[in-house]
Amino acid sequence: MTTPTISLCMIVKNEEQFIEQCLNSVKDLVQEIIIVDTGSTDKTIKICEKYKTSIYSFEWTNHFADARNFSLSKASSEWILWLDADEELEATNIQIMIETISKTNAAMLFMPIINYYGEALPVNQQQAYLYYQPRLFRNHMGIKFYNQIHETPLLPKKNAVEQSIEILKIPIHHYGYLEDITKQKNKSQRNLQTLLKEYEQPNHSPWIEYHLASEFYRKKEYHTAFLYINEAILGFLSQGLKPPALLYRLKYGMLIETDSLDGAWPAIEKAILLYPDYVDLHFMKGLILYHKEQFSAALESFEKCLELGEDHTEYLILRGSGSFKATEYKHLCLKKINSTKKNN
Repeated sequence: MTTPTISLCMIVKNEEQFIEQCLNSVKDLVQEIIIVDTGSTDKTIKICEKYKTSIYSFEWTNHFADARNFSLSKASSEWILWLDADEELEATNIQIMIETISKTNAAMLFMPIINYYGEALPVNQQQAYLYYQPRLFRNHMGIKFYNQIHETPLLPKKNAVEQSIEILKIPIHHYGYLEDITKQKNKSQRNLQTLLKEYEQPNHSPWIEYHLASEFYRKKEYHTAFLYINEAILGFLSQGLKPPALLYRLKYGMLIETDSLDGAWPAIEKAILLYPDYVDLHFMKGLILYHKEQFSAALESFEKCLELGEDHTEYLILRGSGSFKATEYKHLCLKKINSTKKNN
């Protein structure tokens, strides 16, 4: 059996801080590296030239999917892996990836993205969110990226069947949400400009409101973020669709962060009815009850978190919500309960 070939497809601009780390992580895996540069003025291109890359200039149109699809048009391998420069593949499992694509009938593989948060490098391994994205897919099947921002690759409708998708548990580490990096790249302002233009378009997806809410949340403009997240939820409902779990995670996370506990409780119960296996919602329910000093009920929530764990490929998961963070709050609840018993 011949080993399938893989093209790495990337779009870059002024990525000298991370690009070498990224390329190093895949150099023993891929047979082709496609770099689409949208106007770098730093050492990005010089670094890329060390890795036998094919480099193409692309005039930036403020449309991420257009740039991604241009990169796909240059790829010749059987499979395509796409990364951002501020990411790196966990290279210890490369052989597993090769074996998987050699055997699978799937057209698209979802991989876990570990999004680190916090102030700066080095990362704190406990400060991270885990989310699965379609990062490896077959070439020459008509798979394209969609959306001006927060772009995603989609199978053509005729091929978009459940059997076409599999999970590949090889992590990709993402550092772009660290505070000093987002400030340095002015990501928030760039994203907001693009999203607000999309928002003005008639019949736009309710995902636009969600992404606007996320951007304003990161800027700590909670009132504006809250308006957009509610608008996003209503947008999905008006289309007869169940709002995705991500929306409820952001909404109740926001209410907890702003100490709006009465707004969060008992409303979060409705979200849990929609997504009963979403560990983060149970963790937030536990936090709400803990801060409302309902320690026995909070204890039940944290025990539910430990029962559910964190291995859920369909959800954005806060690292620790089904493990060490839930354990810590479980112990705090037990202390409070025992203290109350002693005082009585």
